[in-house]
Amino acid sequence: MKKLFSVLATVLFVVACGTKKTATTKSTTKVANDPSIYAKTITSEDLKTALYTYASDEFQGRETGEPGQKLAVNYLKDQYIKHGVQAAKSDGNYFQEVPLEVSSTPEVTITVNEKPFSYKDDFISLTSSKTDKFSLDQIVYAGYGIDDEKYSNYKDIDVKDKFVLIKSGEPKNADGTYIVTGTSEGSKWSNMRQQFAAKSAAAQEKGAKAILFYFPEVYQIAVAQFSGSSGRMSLEGNEEEPYFFLINTDLAKAFVGDIESNEKPTTLKTNIKVDYKNVSKKITSENVAAYIKGSEKPDEFIVISAHLDHEGVKDGKVYNGADDDGSGTVAIVEIAEAFSKAVKDGNGPKRSIVFLNVTGEEKGLLGSRYYTDIDPIFPLENTVADLNIDMIGRTDPKRKEGKRNYIYLIGSDKLSTELHTISEEVNQKYTNVELDYTYNDENDPNRFYYRSDHYNFAKNNIPVIFYFNGTHDDYHQPSDTPDKIEYDLLENRTRLIFYTAWELANRENRILVDKAVEKTN
Repeated sequence: MKKLFSVLATVLFVVACGTKKTATTKSTTKVANDPSIYAKTITSEDLKTALYTYASDEFQGRETGEPGQKLAVNYLKDQYIKHGVQAAKSDGNYFQEVPLEVSSTPEVTITVNEKPFSYKDDFISLTSSKTDKFSLDQIVYAGYGIDDEKYSNYKDIDVKDKFVLIKSGEPKNADGTYIVTGTSEGSKWSNMRQQFAAKSAAAQEKGAKAILFYFPEVYQIAVAQFSGSSGRMSLEGNEEEPYFFLINTDLAKAFVGDIESNEKPTTLKTNIKVDYKNVSKKITSENVAAYIKGSEKPDEFIVISAHLDHEGVKDGKVYNGADDDGSGTVAIVEIAEAFSKAVKDGNGPKRSIVFLNVTGEEKGLLGSRYYTDIDPIFPLENTVADLNIDMIGRTDPKRKEGKRNYIYLIGSDKLSTELHTISEEVNQKYTNVELDYTYNDENDPNRFYYRSDHYNFAKNNIPVIFYFNGTHDDYHQPSDTPDKIEYDLLENRTRLIFYTAWELANRENRILVDKAVEKTN
């Protein structure tokens, strides 16, 4: 997460009033384009009724691909139909199928110069959908595996159809600043989460057949997370993608003995044999997508997102996920209903609004990644912003100071100064929620900016706001139940998001992206 920046310029906040006219609602004459009329339809009573259904035991914890998740997506579809909000897909289907696979521990061996290395002790695989047996007589050491205009490890080497060995981190100048950024802060090439994607994408683009990644800082954590026999869920694999192995120090030094200090790319004569058998099963889950077509700018889209899944049933206990993310899910439905009522009054949004309930967030942001990286229903280049809602029904017990009526905002200033300003001024005008930017700090160890579905939009330079109440004792526990929700807070926070979406949809000009960053896959 980036540090909390001061707003560098004050942007004039424009309330999209349009030409005044009248709209009739239940025989009462209202002033057109007054969002407070529709915000008042978002009530704690309606949110509570919906959440007691959605986070009930009947929905079995909504685990991705399981029967409870199927009940959840059908519930959401029925709610959109009830409120007159049409399907986002052109074929009228509210469901966007997301093909997934659950991988158990693969049967794999790696032999280097006749010395065998074993799975889990020496390496783990992050590969999907592959079964193959092959050998190569050389490996290319690509140092940090960086390919940037300011620094590239691939300038004088060829990795096409070869094994490429890379390591974590990025180089520094003599004065301690990073070469790529020229500052004391690293780039995506050393960011704990981003470097996986950035470095694998660079090696794949250069044609590597397999990637060996030496990342000692996370190896044991990754072993615990990805090597279990219970199965790891991922998007269905692409046979064209290279093999990707995370390796320990022993295996890394079998290739480059001084790998910790050696940054020089080189080609090494080494006999490597790989015998890999994938063990997985394919399943299908669904995103639920509905939308309201804009009246004046229908080809520009505001996305409001929340994840529909949770942890399922473990040891006979239902993990209801009332806050995570039942609260965000019912908030979206209420916001959709409010916009639908505006449409019926002739006050529909100028830009299109997409209500996106994504699956597989708990499994690695899978549903949102499928939407952004593989099959966006609406073009990403026409997507103005993503307002992502993930846990907005509780309070953070670690938050010692400030009002009860708060919300953590993450990401609002990272890509668009204008979005941050709009967010602040909408709140000041309508809801007066305390906006807390604690977790917007790039140095915050929780790294929440990278941990919910907005990130898959942000990495594509789509401005985002992540609305979040913080964690609590019931986070990812079976005790995260609807009776713990503070419904007056849920109401006010949901109204804040509605007002922000209303302004983004109705303002004359699309918000500016003045802090675009290099995209990562």
